[in-house]
Amino acid sequence: MKKFLLICAMVLGAFVLAGLIVWGHGPDTTSPAAASSPWQIERLPNGASRVFGLNLSADPQAASTLGDAQRLWSSDIQIAVIAAPGENGSLEAYIESAVLGFVTGKLVVTADVSPELIGQFRERATKAEFMDGTTRKYRLTAKDMATALRSPVLALAFIPQAQLDEATITARFGKAAQRVSGNEHTQHWLYPDKGLSVTLDTQGKELLQYVAPARFALLRDPLLKEPKRAP
Repeated sequence: MKKFLLICAMVLGAFVLAGLIVWGHGPDTTSPAAASSPWQIERLPNGASRVFGLNLSADPQAASTLGDAQRLWSSDIQIAVIAAPGENGSLEAYIESAVLGFVTGKLVVTADVSPELIGQFRERATKAEFMDGTTRKYRLTAKDMATALRSPVLALAFIPQAQLDEATITARFGKAAQRVSGNEHTQHWLYPDKGLSVTLDTQGKELLQYVAPARFALLRDPLLKEPKRAP
């Protein structure tokens, strides 16, 4: 789980999902989530938030589940364990073309499940296939899918089709509390009070990541631990 968030923070994992595999069928403009835009983050009590119609909370009982995400996106959603080489993997739901307000993009919903359960899902998988030559997708059995749908949501990662620049991000979210440089063409804008990290990429698509504000360290800490590059 921690490794997945690190990969997303470095704009790797989500781009593998977004650029190298097509799971979805087409945008569902009738979904209740279509009324929510990427700019709408509702603060809830106890450090929780609501984004895209899903509750993000440090309390598993207060968080939405993958089943809730499935009801929002219906046939457009695909759920599986995704694992890069040397990693245990993470349980994710993927929507190829999520319509959120007037913005369309790719959405990854990550579940909060134990590494032990992830390992069991992998062992019992009905099929394991390569996504990009290295990363693997494990399809769940019907019984494990029922368990997966009850799993609380940990994080959301959204890659909009439209290019977002600094002016747009500032206009929508305000001034970032902190900016962390990535590589030579990426920068991470951090909004702890919103549970939001925005990665701006001058050579690719932007990445918006959401967690409960009370769990913002999941997004921030991996960025701060990255080794500094020599000038």
